[in-house]
Amino acid sequence: MHKIVALWAVPRSTSTAFEWMMRQRGDLDCLHEPFGEAWYQGEEPLWQRFKEGDKITPGLTLETVWEDIKKRAEQGPVFIKDFPHYINHMWDAEFLSHFTHAFLIRDPKKTITSMYDKWPDFHEGEVGFPEQRALFDLVTALNDGTPPPVVDSDDLLENPHDMVKAFCASVGIEFMPDALTWDMGADTGQYSWWDGGSFHQNLKNSTGLKPQVRKYVELDDAPERVKQVHRRMAPHYAHLYQHRITA
Repeated sequence: MHKIVALWAVPRSTSTAFEWMMRQRGDLDCLHEPFGEAWYQGEEPLWQRFKEGDKITPGLTLETVWEDIKKRAEQGPVFIKDFPHYINHMWDAEFLSHFTHAFLIRDPKKTITSMYDKWPDFHEGEVGFPEQRALFDLVTALNDGTPPPVVDSDDLLENPHDMVKAFCASVGIEFMPDALTWDMGADTGQYSWWDGGSFHQNLKNSTGLKPQVRKYVELDDAPERVKQVHRRMAPHYAHLYQHRITA
């Protein structure tokens, strides 16, 4: 079986832009949240806000997704971007041994306010920070205390060239600087199973990962619910942040 590089992220963390950069390489079979599709739209949806009449896909389960990933890895190297909270019941040493793990984190002030903007009724179970931390700790323990690489979104956007180079070195793949640029109008709809990719407008308007001035978000005027969720998520982000790789 070839390498399966897994980038474990949380929603609204610049993860699809990272995935799009990985697609530009041309040497990896890249999958967009394959477990997430089954979690949200499989034959037995697991998301907390599912209601009768929402989309389901007969035959699509977390197990069939995993079998498909393994079949793809028999043919060549695979990259997946996904969220740990979709599959926390599947974590065991055998399952996790198939992956080269990496983590993408982002300040929860930014992710949670973005989620609230897109989904005002989001469920706290969809935010993902506790499960991301739990998976990070488990992978670290299974690797005799050596943590997997962690990329912080702000570091990535501030210095994309050097951070992607460091990421590639950490997961054992070639650094391809040309992959950091692409044509405007990214057609994420052909890969995104959620309403054709409406969450990815910033990516569609971009031409690559280019250096950006670091931005800061405050919650002074945020709804009280957003502040409460942030208070519960912030410690998990801080835990991974101390292990982030630097350029």
